[in-house]
Amino acid sequence: MVGNHLLQHRELSATAIGVGAYIQSLPDGAPVGIRALTERFQEGEKRISAALRELERHGYLERRRERLDTGRVVTRTYSYNKPLTGGDEPPPPPDREPVPEPEPEETPEPEPEPEPAPPPPRPELHPGAADLLAGLRRHDPRLLLAERDVQRLAPKVSAWLERGADPEAIGLTLTGNLPETMRSPASVLAYRLEALLPPRLPAAPAARPVRRPDPFQTCDGCERAFRSPHPGRCPDCPPPPGVRAAA
Repeated sequence: MVGNHLLQHRELSATAIGVGAYIQSLPDGAPVGIRALTERFQEGEKRISAALRELERHGYLERRRERLDTGRVVTRTYSYNKPLTGGDEPPPPPDREPVPEPEPEETPEPEPEPEPAPPPPRPELHPGAADLLAGLRRHDPRLLLAERDVQRLAPKVSAWLERGADPEAIGLTLTGNLPETMRSPASVLAYRLEALLPPRLPAAPAARPVRRPDPFQTCDGCERAFRSPHPGRCPDCPPPPGVRAAA
C-alpha cells in the first residue's frame, strides 16, 4: 500500500515520487531495474537513475550487491513502504523475492578484419609484346605511346603472339588505314587488338611415317647393284645351283 508520506514528500522530485509509487504497487519479484523502468516510463535512463538515487537517499529503496552460489555478483533492489531512518537496519524482506538486476552485457571485441587477398599474379607476357608496341612510332609518329599504355596493351599483343601471329603482320594490322584524326591512339590500338584477334592455330596433323627404301646390294651373280633388304642375287640372275627358285 502506497503511503501519503511518499506521495506528499517535499524533497522528492515528481519523477522519484512516481517511480517510487509504481515500484510499491508491483508484486514481489517484479523487475525494477533501470532497463525495466525505462521501458515502462517515457523518461530516459538518466532521469530514472536519478529518481532511484533519490528514493535510495530518503530510505524508500535499497540496492545491495550480493554474490550468488554460482559466484556471480548481482544487484538486488529492496523497496520499503516505510522509509528507513539513518539508524534503522534494513530488515530482510519477509515476502518479497528480490529481483537480481542483470550485469551489464560485455561488448564483444570486434573481430580483426581479414587481411586483403593478394592480387592475382600477372600473366607472363611474350618477350616481344612491349617492344612491338614501343616501336610502332617508327611507322607513324602519332603512335608514340606512354609507358602506362604500353604496359596496358602488352597483354593483348602477347595474346596475338601466343596464337602464332607474325610480329610484322601485327604491326601492319595496327598501323594500316589509321584515321586522319586520332584523339586517343592507345584506344584505337586497343580496339583493333580486341576486335581483330585471330583464332588459335589448329593442332598440326600427325606426321605419316616415312618408308625408307631398301639398301643397295651387290648381286652375287652379275655383280650389279640392286635394292634388297638382304644380300644375294638380283631378280634377273638365276639362283645358285642346289637352291630352288621361289614359285
